Amino acid sequence: MDATAFLQHLKSLAFYQDQIVHLEHLPSQQASYGEFDWPLHPQLELQLEQAKLLPLYSHQAAAVNIAHHGGNVMVISPAASGKTLCYNLPVLEAVLTEKGCCALYLFPTKALAQDQLRGLAKLTASFPQIKYATFDGDTPQWERSEIKRQAEIVLTNPDMLHLGILPNHQSWSRFFRRLRYIVIDEAHIYRGVFGSQVGNVLRRLRRLCSFYDINPQFICCSATIANPQEFIERLVGLPFEVIAQDGSPHGGKDFVFWNPPFLDQAKNTRRSANSEAASLFAELVRQGIRTLTFAKTRQLTELIYNYAKEKLAEPALIERIKPYRAGYLSQERRHIERELFDGYLRGVVATTALELGIDIGDLEATVLTGYPGSIASTWQQAGRSGRRTEGSLSFLIGLDNPLDQYFMHHPASFFHRSFENALINPQNPYILKPHLLCAAWEMPLTDSDSRFFGDNFAPAREELTKEGRLKNRGGKWYVTPSIRYPAEEVNIRSTFSGYYTVIDTSQGIKQLETVESTVALSQIHPGAIYLHQGESYLVSQLDLAHRTAYVEPTTFPYYTQAKEITELKVLAISREKDSQKVKIYFGEVEVTNIVVGFRKKMQFTEEVIGEQPLDLPPQLFDTMALWFDIPQEAMHQVASMRLDFSGGLHAVEHASIAMLPLFALCDRNDIGGVSTPFHPDTGKAQVFIYDAYPKGIGIAEKGFALIEDLWQATLAAIKECPCQAGCPSCIQSPKCGNNNEPLDKKAAIIILEQLVGH
Repeated sequence: MDATAFLQHLKSLAFYQDQIVHLEHLPSQQASYGEFDWPLHPQLELQLEQAKLLPLYSHQAAAVNIAHHGGNVMVISPAASGKTLCYNLPVLEAVLTEKGCCALYLFPTKALAQDQLRGLAKLTASFPQIKYATFDGDTPQWERSEIKRQAEIVLTNPDMLHLGILPNHQSWSRFFRRLRYIVIDEAHIYRGVFGSQVGNVLRRLRRLCSFYDINPQFICCSATIANPQEFIERLVGLPFEVIAQDGSPHGGKDFVFWNPPFLDQAKNTRRSANSEAASLFAELVRQGIRTLTFAKTRQLTELIYNYAKEKLAEPALIERIKPYRAGYLSQERRHIERELFDGYLRGVVATTALELGIDIGDLEATVLTGYPGSIASTWQQAGRSGRRTEGSLSFLIGLDNPLDQYFMHHPASFFHRSFENALINPQNPYILKPHLLCAAWEMPLTDSDSRFFGDNFAPAREELTKEGRLKNRGGKWYVTPSIRYPAEEVNIRSTFSGYYTVIDTSQGIKQLETVESTVALSQIHPGAIYLHQGESYLVSQLDLAHRTAYVEPTTFPYYTQAKEITELKVLAISREKDSQKVKIYFGEVEVTNIVVGFRKKMQFTEEVIGEQPLDLPPQLFDTMALWFDIPQEAMHQVASMRLDFSGGLHAVEHASIAMLPLFALCDRNDIGGVSTPFHPDTGKAQVFIYDAYPKGIGIAEKGFALIEDLWQATLAAIKECPCQAGCPSCIQSPKCGNNNEPLDKKAAIIILEQLVGH
């Protein structure tokens, strides 16, 4: 692919209006190599030579050598860098040289496990004696007992480990007694709530390994993050060595920052990023360039796919593109993966489900609809195009929000910025306590289990005992008889349990898919337009008692966006500090969220064509937050200039939430905020930023630690926006339940300037 020629072609098209605001040429990288520091099994070495996998890249050799000498190792390198060999080689060497040796591979998705199974089959073609298999929800029942009896390498995911393997460890005793290696691939995915849950699953696994008198090594692979050692040691609970130098070769990449053109420059409103993504995607496909376009949500995946179909128009081209996302049946996803890998599909629009290292063949271009929320995810998504020494093209389309527009105006701050911290909190009581119940079901708890579960183990166990869910018998804690299979009650991908079912009433009672309860009220409320495989459905009824939404096909040319309001109560202050002229606080709060209505927005134009109120129950949870006082000088200055103080606070809140992902590996949906000129619990004007999960996962805590940097970045984002009164690129929020009112950009600048000491 000639990236320069394609970009020149784009500039000649009618829809091009100087959207290219920056072009970064990333040079190719030559390979650097390393060597084994012991003689490899001769048959394995021959297989590697025949597959042209020798010599090893330097990071592969370093990881394999550490594993061979008994260490736990974490490998940090970008996509398509050969991380798979970092764990396959030590595992295969052990299986070939140590009789009965076993290994457990953990992947975040079933699709990735299936993909790695195919790779393992190629690597072990000369070793028919090695027995390996995937064990997940799609594994037929008749195969499961054979896997338990014979498999030496088992590929699974944390969900199956949590639900199916650990609670039934007695039937896996042969495997556990011989477990030498535990592999965790795509480890950076295990951050936030999911990572905190998986951290406890891994502690349960280590506890059972100790029971079977085995101490397996861990080999972990990850995309680049700022705190790999801290993160992986907190995730697993053991010391690690980190390999962060990438020795693999890479082709050059042209990385384009693409900012949608203005519709109204005075109001700083821009053309829809979704429409821009569809136009780019369609043109890439039309020119025969194999492309993957990423969207942030299921709904936007379907929207961009529909837009692209209209732009392509030709049936022969339309059938060569597909949408791909979670919620589809597994056979539908596998079919799309095969068509993409085999080269039949020219393009796919996907959620982050395809961000991971599934081998989908050689793609030439990627389109990212909006900044994915982290530097790490951006490079992961962009890295899906371009393999080995081939050149590639990536587009990052700026959304109308402060963080995206900050990067559009400061591209150097993206390309030269260090990666974010990956944050987890396995000690969160909301997360820890259910896992202690699971652990007690697997084997009675004892005082010695604190070595696995940490300082909060004893208090959490005591609470469970007082609640009547654990019973102490002679220094051992058992699950009470009323509790049946506690693992089924724990959704490890959330702190909230349960799903809502979406039923298509036009086809009798046909289940379309499931929606997690955390987002159900905002996505499948009455009147919502719900998208499934490119088709629009109107939600006619939401049955809260039975967690079921009833939908029917519709041709309405709009989509819907929920409106929420939030109230907050201070429960306790954990820490406080001084900065400039104010105090900053960190502590526990109670948050009440209510979905109060929704907007109808036209497809393509994003024009709001109507609003409708809703009467839905509130959702309450306790979490951690930071909040800060407002300088007296700022209040006086805002008053003297007759600006809106409430609007200034509201603007600071919105923009700070939008900028916090610069410093913590999170999405703006992982955090929330409240601002008020008078809060009844403090008696003062206050801006709050909180973790949007019960008991918190460390995002607000990181913001508390880096508050001055957050203020500086927020001030820059607001001041540099060319709008007069505030816009989606600086202080407006798409989630605001108050219709982004009141907002005062000038007052926000005054407040932030005083906070940073200007």
